[in-house]
Parts: sequence; structure tokens; C-alpha cells
Amino acid sequence: MPPIGLSAKNTLTTADAKRVEQAFNEKLASVGADAVELPSKQTAKSPVAARANERRRASAIDKTALTLPVPRRIRDREHVKAVAKQPCLVCGRRPADAHHLRIAQSPALGRKVSDEFTVPLCRGHHREAHRCGDEAAWWRKTGIDPGAAARVLWLKSHPVPLSAASAESAHAAGRHMGSIRRNEANLAG
Repeated sequence: MPPIGLSAKNTLTTADAKRVEQAFNEKLASVGADAVELPSKQTAKSPVAARANERRRASAIDKTALTLPVPRRIRDREHVKAVAKQPCLVCGRRPADAHHLRIAQSPALGRKVSDEFTVPLCRGHHREAHRCGDEAAWWRKTGIDPGAAARVLWLKSHPVPLSAASAESAHAAGRHMGSIRRNEANLAG
């Protein structure tokens, strides 16, 4: 068989796409599920709108009910911007980058951890954290618990309705953030 050029690779005609769609609907119906009407034409006006549509559909699936739930990877630009406005956890410098804690979730191909696991690091410490190879050891060396700091920052931008029990834990988290700030002052001084 002669090699196929890259321009011809991964092409699908409209007629072939309709046949694939029809075969999919027949297979879905035979499995016992209701046949799903798939749109025959793309209705998205731009690639950005298509990605937004895809995100909306993807977020509608609740995978927490699975036997082995998939870790959620929340994206919240406003939270990431708010984290970047905070001083560096290690030295207190500004501006800071929002560092995603790779140790907080299991790795996924080409995906960052959830935005709820972000902490502010100055550019120098951010690069150092990425270059060290063992992020957990790097954080142990600094003497800072980044998970607790990330949780405090997440709760600042996503407050939970407080009950009596959760009010105490939020107060304790605030005390912990205060000790982190004292550590920052000691490291900077």
C-alpha cells in the first residue's frame, strides 16, 4: 500500500460522516439506550464557540458516581487572577504567578491540576518549583504546606455556607494562613 500524504490523512467526507453517525445511532439503540439525535451540521460559529459548547457538555457529566471517580479539574480564571495578586508564599514578593500544585492530583495527559490547587509564587520560586523534579521535597524544604494555603485561597473566592462546625474549621484555616504569613516574614527578613 503506498504511503498516504499528510494532507489526505484524517479526512472524512460528509457522506461518510453521515454513515458513521447512522451506524452509531443504530448501535446505541441496539444497546438499549435511547437513540441520540446528533446534529448533522456543525452549528458553532467559531472555534472558540465550539470549545465553549464542548466544555458545557463535558461539565454536565457527573463522573463522581463512577466506581473509580475521575478527579475533577476545575477551571476558574477569576480565581487564578486573584491568586496571582497575592504575594509569593515563600518570599512575599510581588508580582506572583499562580502555581498549580502538581502534587495535589494524579497526573493526566496534558492537563494541569484543578485551579483550586493554586498558590502564589514569584517568578523565581515558580521556576525553581518546576525545575526541582520533586515538588513535594521542594515544599518540605521551604517549610510551607501549600495544600492548606491553596485551600484558604480557594475558600476566599468560593465561600461555602457556614454551619457551626464549618465555621470553626474556616477559623482554624485562617489561623494557619496567619502562621504561613509569619513564616514568609521570617524568610524575607
